[in-house]
Amino acid sequence: MPLTPPYRPTEPPDSPPLDSDSDADLDLDLDELDPTASSSGIHGPRPTGTPLRPAEQRAPSIALRSLRMSGLRRSAKQNHGYGELGRDRVGGEEYVALVDDGARDQRYSDGSRTAGDDAPLLREQDTHPRRRPAAKGLQALAQIRSNLRIPSFMSNASAHRQGYGDNDVDVDDEPEDPSASRVVLVGSAQTTRYPPNLVSNAKYTAFTFLPITLYNEFSFFFNLYFLLVALSQAIPALQIGYLTTYIAPLGFVLVITMGKEAYDDIGRRRRDNEANSEAYTVLDLSDAVQPNGHRNSTKISVSASLQTRHRHQFGRRGRLSEIREEEERLEGEGLNRSPPRVQEVSKKSRDLKVGDILKLSKGQRVPADVVILQCSTMESLQDRSEEADQNLLLADGDIVGTGEDSAADTKNSGGGLQDNSNTSGDGSSGETFIRTDQLDGETDWKLRVASALTQSLALKELVRVRISAGKPDKRVNEFVGTVEVLPPRSITGGNRPISRDSAHPSQTAPLSIDNTAWANTVVASQVATLAVVVYTGPQTRSALSTAPSRSKAGLLEYEINSLTKILCALTLALSVILVALEGFSNTEGNVWYVKITRFLILFSTIVPISLRVNLDMGKSIYSWFIQRDTDIRGAVVRTSTIPEDLGRVEYLLSDKTGTLTQNEMELKKIHVGTVSYANEAMDEVASYVRQGLGAKSSRQTLVTPSSIHSTTAGTVATRTRREIGSRVRDVVLALALCHNVTPTTEEEGDRTITSYQASSPDEIAIVRWTESVGLRLIYRDRKRMVLCSTDSGQTVVQVRILDVFPFTSEGKRMGIIVQFDEDKNGAPRHPSTGEIWFYQKGADTVMGSIVAANDWLDEETANMAREGLRTLVIGRKKLSSDQYREFSSVYQDAALAINGREAAMQRVMTQYLENDLELLGVTGVEDKLQKDVKPSLELLRNAGIKIWMLTGDKVETARCVAVSSKLVARGQYIYTVTKLKRKDNAQDHLDFLRSKPDSCLLIDGESLSLFLTHLSPEFISVAVQLPTVVACRCSPTQKADIAKLIKEFTKKRVCCIGDGGNDVSMIQAADVGVGIVGKEGRQASLAADFSIEQFCHLTKLLVWHGRNSYKRSAKLAQFVIHRGLIIAVCQTVYSIAIKFEPEGLYKDWLLVGYATVYTAAPVLSLVLDKDVDENVANLYPELYKELTSGRSLSYRTFFVWVLVSIYQGSIIQGLSQILTEVDGNRMVSVSYTVLVLNELLMVAIEITTWHLVMILSIVGTFLFYIGSIPFLGGYFDLKFVLTWGFLWRVLAISSVSLVPPYAGKIIRRTMKPPSYRKVQGI
Repeated sequence: MPLTPPYRPTEPPDSPPLDSDSDADLDLDLDELDPTASSSGIHGPRPTGTPLRPAEQRAPSIALRSLRMSGLRRSAKQNHGYGELGRDRVGGEEYVALVDDGARDQRYSDGSRTAGDDAPLLREQDTHPRRRPAAKGLQALAQIRSNLRIPSFMSNASAHRQGYGDNDVDVDDEPEDPSASRVVLVGSAQTTRYPPNLVSNAKYTAFTFLPITLYNEFSFFFNLYFLLVALSQAIPALQIGYLTTYIAPLGFVLVITMGKEAYDDIGRRRRDNEANSEAYTVLDLSDAVQPNGHRNSTKISVSASLQTRHRHQFGRRGRLSEIREEEERLEGEGLNRSPPRVQEVSKKSRDLKVGDILKLSKGQRVPADVVILQCSTMESLQDRSEEADQNLLLADGDIVGTGEDSAADTKNSGGGLQDNSNTSGDGSSGETFIRTDQLDGETDWKLRVASALTQSLALKELVRVRISAGKPDKRVNEFVGTVEVLPPRSITGGNRPISRDSAHPSQTAPLSIDNTAWANTVVASQVATLAVVVYTGPQTRSALSTAPSRSKAGLLEYEINSLTKILCALTLALSVILVALEGFSNTEGNVWYVKITRFLILFSTIVPISLRVNLDMGKSIYSWFIQRDTDIRGAVVRTSTIPEDLGRVEYLLSDKTGTLTQNEMELKKIHVGTVSYANEAMDEVASYVRQGLGAKSSRQTLVTPSSIHSTTAGTVATRTRREIGSRVRDVVLALALCHNVTPTTEEEGDRTITSYQASSPDEIAIVRWTESVGLRLIYRDRKRMVLCSTDSGQTVVQVRILDVFPFTSEGKRMGIIVQFDEDKNGAPRHPSTGEIWFYQKGADTVMGSIVAANDWLDEETANMAREGLRTLVIGRKKLSSDQYREFSSVYQDAALAINGREAAMQRVMTQYLENDLELLGVTGVEDKLQKDVKPSLELLRNAGIKIWMLTGDKVETARCVAVSSKLVARGQYIYTVTKLKRKDNAQDHLDFLRSKPDSCLLIDGESLSLFLTHLSPEFISVAVQLPTVVACRCSPTQKADIAKLIKEFTKKRVCCIGDGGNDVSMIQAADVGVGIVGKEGRQASLAADFSIEQFCHLTKLLVWHGRNSYKRSAKLAQFVIHRGLIIAVCQTVYSIAIKFEPEGLYKDWLLVGYATVYTAAPVLSLVLDKDVDENVANLYPELYKELTSGRSLSYRTFFVWVLVSIYQGSIIQGLSQILTEVDGNRMVSVSYTVLVLNELLMVAIEITTWHLVMILSIVGTFLFYIGSIPFLGGYFDLKFVLTWGFLWRVLAISSVSLVPPYAGKIIRRTMKPPSYRKVQGI
């Protein structure tokens, strides 16, 4: 006997390899019934080369159906449906449970429990069942189970099943990889564990928070430096003061910083939890698998009872008949129960699993990647559910029939595909529209359809559906899969389908992107959409296109980090110099390198640990200011570590849809050749429509294009007005018919509201306009269209749709052929007399060569384009019946061509239709901009920010929005690069752009991909020099790649702003990510660093808050560095005076108090300073431009502060030692008091605009210091402090320290005033 074929895991699961009508599986060889010949096949294959014995020669075949039918005749009285050797189709599931108990350990080479097609049915021992012991009886049952041929769709499921234990529990044999291709059991639990459906924008988990935050903190040099300094105090030879003096500040810094990170991340998790808690309706079909919840318990009880019977009776009787009787009795109890109903349960988004059936309605966000099963109205869905219950009653009654009658009855019972194929005739077309602008940025609605196999199924029968899908990927425009409907009366229980009727084969159909809806898309149709979840959580297209959140650090942090390294080098150099001046001499117990280390610790104040504390507290204050600003209500700071970067932005990358525009279209202008109508002139258009179409509304006849002219012959005074009126009505009628819009109605209280659905918002805008001028679309399906008058409400136009030629990005036009009905009976009087017209509208670039010659089209479309309107050219052509029949025949032949089909179809269109069209007019549609977009873009451009618009929309749409929003200045040249496929041509485009650096680049995604792949450095070097770049048809990944390229090439700050899920990757890749709370969702705002409600709020966020945050932090950082440097200089002068000994000048509390309570509040009050007010900042956005150069904190300003610190420290410590003593409490009391007073007065000198908090902090700190002097007796000479000698010394030293720096500042401002001083003078 040949070996069973090896297991092939790559084969499509559950696909029947043979035709359903084949008898190949119904034939048995007599040798298979021969125990002797069969035994070899059971125990193993015959060795290769062994000759066949005569007994092994194959005997003639007999039909298996003969055995089955004989079984039927023998068991007719028992009402059995099948013979003993055939599969028991009534108690099939319980029978499987029984035999699996005995067959638990039997395996086959293909991974399943079933033998090959050639395996024998009976073993040798089976010939004497009555004399067999009980144990052998169980073994025989196992063998029968293994040798029964099961349907092919069960074999794969069996491969993943180890059998049932006492409680009938399924166990996965080898768990599948959840990231690989999958088979989804609709409405059932899955055999593979898939990730939960969670949205997560959090940066940390409970386990990763400490490691990641500590790594981020100590990746900054000064934190690592102070950690080493603090650890050095654990070594006795290096100890200078208390250990807490160094540990406490570092710990305080870490607690503040990590606490802020934790607070931000908790906020993200809270917002994620809101999205994950959104409720959805899920259809519970578990009763279809386990009616009334008893199916599983029945199976378990059968297994238990039959196992007990094995132990007590099977050894004596050894027959299957009584076992089968008990099975059928218990199964019959289940079948006689009332039929189950489909239940609707509510589940949170996080609880959705692969295989769940969602019921989605209009306006709902799709929470996971789904495949659409059915689309129907709510009423038809309810009717279908009730019909399914009736069908189930019929089907359950038919199953207990016998023989072929049972199979025939089942076929007609309502459970199969055939009987439900017409259920979509209730008005359910299986179509729905979705909005994908949150996924790919495209504004056009997408038409999605349910597979014909699933659309016609009753709700109960959805458990028979299986979806095969590929592994998760991020290609949002591609999907390949299959849908399989298992034979009628198949039940999916415990993930194992058990066939009950093999007369119906399983049916399979392909699935494509048109059958799917990805996560974060929105259902736009007024229908109930049933969809099965296929990919969840991190495996959705949206999540795979999104980069993980990363911790962001501002540019100021890196600049300060660089300055800190200079300070550290200065500290090391100073320490080595002091030891070198002593001659590297070693004293007892104090060698030279120990001295250097002690000096390093003494001078550690040069790298101030309090710098991080002050900066982090400042960031929190800036964030508070932003969120409390009443002019930008709703602003949220989600990443409080980078507010200074708002003042350093040089490149702004913006989405279009929902960010710059509202995605609301409105027809603003129409031109009919000699007259243009806009604004109030539209009333004249409405009057023309009433004159021509309203006159027909009271008659039985309908309006046709020919009747319009005859009707209005005597209604207008002059021939010119009559011609204009006819042309206007022709345009309106053409626009009312040439589209793909479907009207829908919904009840809101006592009102009936009509809404429109279409794949393009442009078409909806046009249909709404035709309604506003008097012609309303009231009905549309695939074959008919009906228009009525808005004045009378009566039908005036009725057409039959003969052909529709949809819009494509390549063709850029849309056409339709209609036949007008001449009366209201719904049909023309004669098929040959109904007028047939071809209408077409499209872009002027393609329609110019299609319409008849004219002298005004180019000029008018150019005028509309300059206004930022999206132009459409409308034309028409009348066809005779013979012309249409000839066209239709030739066109159908072209559509059937295997090679060159598209080109052949286009040739037919050009030959018969697209030539010499009558030009009717041109429309201009405006995409409404967000509030104050134009002035906002102009202000940002004047601030020196280069603006890029990255959109997933079409090239023409992007061009119009760029012009209308003033992103492209008037007269600026727009250089367009589209459909670029060759590298050599790409270089030519770059050379041209280098020669015109003031132009705007308009490029599509295909060309952009070529540039980024082959000429990435050259392209980005040219593009960043252009004032404006518009990129169309960009994928989310391309948007993120552009942001990263600009960052890497320019080393400048990049800000990205968007409102949709397709913008998340770009926002996260940017230095500063800004999300707008969109109409369709909050994905962008949740993932962004800053969230605002309107684009115009960005100007204040950058020009005002960004400016203040950067200027204040720069001044604060330099002042804190000055505060640490000056005390280090004092320490150096003191060390020189005591012969280069590494002894501390200020110890313990004096050192800690100086950096905290004695100077912290006044220094921190600098975060309230502002150099100009808000009106000046908005009036002169050029002030923002100088911030991008980083002049507020540069090497120049840094070394100026270093020189000031050296001067003041030398004066304070030197004069203190000269006027008092070199070493002692008197000197310390004078120098320390002057040091504190000097810092307070330096803060006052640096303040530009005074604030009450500043005054209170300076005065309060000074009074606090005076009040604490009595408690400093361990460090000061308190008796000397109370003398006039102390007072005059303090005043004299302070004057010498402060006057020269202040005078230098006054002189510098007078000779070279800063920019803000200049505009204030104006």
